[in-house]
Amino acid sequence: MVKIRLSRKGIRKKPFYQIIVTNSRNSRDGRFIEKLGYFDPLNLNKRLHFNKNRIDFWISKGAILSKRVYSLIR
Repeated sequence: MVKIRLSRKGIRKKPFYQIIVTNSRNSRDGRFIEKLGYFDPLNLNKRLHFNKNRIDFWISKGAILSKRVYSLIR
């Protein structure tokens, strides 16, 4: 099953997340199919950026959004 979810990057106590498309069996920070955007909880100016067209494409192919990604993009 293909999922759209967050992958944690950055360093300790300074998280930075990438919005990725991956197989649900892969680990959180493991292999991914495509990077769709990012979420930076610490930067107030550029907090969220994503490609809406690609997210819609993957949803049409059957990808499932995680709860956190769903709450961010809606």
